Amino acid sequence: MSKNSPLCVKFTADFACFTRPEFKVERITYDVPTPSAMRGACEAIFWKPEVRYRIRKIHILNEIQHFSIWRNEVNNRQVVSTAQSWAKKGAGSYFADDDRAQRHTLCLRDVAYIVEFDMDVLPHAAADIAKYRDQFRRRVRRGQCYYQPYIGTREFTAFFGEPDPEDCPIGRSDQLGLMLYDIEFQEVSKGPVMYRQRDAEGDRLVTAQARPRFFRAELKNGILTVPDRPLD
Repeated sequence: MSKNSPLCVKFTADFACFTRPEFKVERITYDVPTPSAMRGACEAIFWKPEVRYRIRKIHILNEIQHFSIWRNEVNNRQVVSTAQSWAKKGAGSYFADDDRAQRHTLCLRDVAYIVEFDMDVLPHAAADIAKYRDQFRRRVRRGQCYYQPYIGTREFTAFFGEPDPEDCPIGRSDQLGLMLYDIEFQEVSKGPVMYRQRDAEGDRLVTAQARPRFFRAELKNGILTVPDRPLD
């Protein structure tokens, strides 16, 4: 575990959506980013299988503003088995107009965040933590990324860079209630393969069950502090 000071990166975007899981198909955003969403944005800049990000604090730089979007979407998921079934039936077996539904998205607009995080390395890492930290800083400074970061949902792309000295969080303080901390994968004997894990014997495919974990979020003077552990 790293004992150095946290790393920082600034994200800005025209729109963002951190979907609350209790609203099912209607995408209703949290007022502030979830730790898992910002971890994913950091991984878009610099990803290594031996590196793990732990989000510590999220600074909210712009006032919280909401924006509504109504979109026509199809109900069926795009899976290979369904496409093969349509192909066997021949051309014209699927009509998007018959499978369409209008759904609402309540998102955020004109967002800017500074993310403070720690970078940890797993036991199989071949290099010192300082090397990975320097690589991350250089990529932020040069604007390099493995893929364009997005804020919450993939259609809301984000830009990133080093924080400015004049950046200041908003003055809002509020109890935000339960917020998604992360998705925990528990290994089970049967089910779909979820991820690849490295142990003493090498890489192996792991069958796991996804479990959402939550924490009680509180915004103090525009800063969301993320606890070390979610609620039990």
